Amino acid sequence: MESEIKTQSPQQKIKTFDQKNWISENLNYKKDSGSWAWIFHRISGIALIGYLFLHIYSLSPLTKGEIAFNNKMATFSSPVFMVIEWLLFAFVLFHALNGIRIVIVDWADGARYHKQLYTLSWVVGIILFISMGVIMFSHEVKNLF
Repeated sequence: MESEIKTQSPQQKIKTFDQKNWISENLNYKKDSGSWAWIFHRISGIALIGYLFLHIYSLSPLTKGEIAFNNKMATFSSPVFMVIEWLLFAFVLFHALNGIRIVIVDWADGARYHKQLYTLSWVVGIILFISMGVIMFSHEVKNLF
């Protein structure tokens, strides 16, 4: 065995990085709940950063006066934007609940039951998401009847 190691050149010992197939290699491995939690946490964090910049931009009419600001806010109170805002709540909710799960896993010896915590965060999140939808759209439904 020792002779095999000596006969290998330094280039044969180094694992090369396949630049052409790195995406498929990284997406093809089996992911468990912890992997998905990590991926979704990063995606929700990026979405929230994007929303932060959009929020700052949407407040820009404040510099143009009260009428311009009120006109912009009237646009944002349309049903389409209410659905978008409800979806934004989903990102905030997942990021917050998963953050709490991460703290429990890190500080409260939660690694033993992190899968149950992940499932619990989804159940609580779905219940809160639906509840927020009922609250947000109940007055719209009442206006229809």
